[in-house]
Amino acid sequence: MANLIFRLCLFPLTLVFSTLCWLCVGLGKNNAVSHRLECLWGRLVLLCGGIRVTADLSALAPGATYVFFANHQSNLDIPALFSVLSGYNFRFLAKDSLFRIPVFGPAMARVGHVSIERENRRKAMESIARAVEMVSSGVGLLIFPEGTRSTDFSTLGQFKTGGMIVALKCRCPVAPLIVTGSGRILPKGARRLRSGTIRITALPPVDVSRYTLKDRDAFKQDMETLMRNAYLEHIR
Repeated sequence: MANLIFRLCLFPLTLVFSTLCWLCVGLGKNNAVSHRLECLWGRLVLLCGGIRVTADLSALAPGATYVFFANHQSNLDIPALFSVLSGYNFRFLAKDSLFRIPVFGPAMARVGHVSIERENRRKAMESIARAVEMVSSGVGLLIFPEGTRSTDFSTLGQFKTGGMIVALKCRCPVAPLIVTGSGRILPKGARRLRSGTIRITALPPVDVSRYTLKDRDAFKQDMETLMRNAYLEHIR
């Protein structure tokens, strides 16, 4: 029954809230009203699926600006992260295919989420510049450093260099987020929703000031090791 309700509600909720987010752009500092609507959308989507989310964000300063790094297991990660990070005004760095979805994609772009076109270096660099400018204005950025949803829930996927470059250029503390449970509820390619709980835990933010762009490989290795070890602790 939960799977049916989720499927019936997902499209109309997304359509309505995408439209509202579009219309509310410009209201509040840094489109804060549209962001609150996105967070409400996330909570309602999870509610329709009977999905519980627990979060421990005690390592973070309330309302601070961060570049968030989150591991990625499921399409549910997006509403789950919106639902628990409502106290932080942030945008996603997302693959460009999401921005081609009717209504939803244009609303994402209008609110300020950043599209990254990996195959086009010039456009990718323009996207990085927009992300850096956005973070400098006080809006956080959320990156999935694995670059795609993982299908192996026993560990984390290999981190991509592109996300490291973006984070280092932003010169903002990086807040690692460990997500568990979402992949078992709705794994990549699955059509049926399972019951379960998504758990999100913030690790202490990482100061990136000791890294330069030349250190991006070392930074990638350090972040990957940090988050993988924490993830393995959480799934024990």
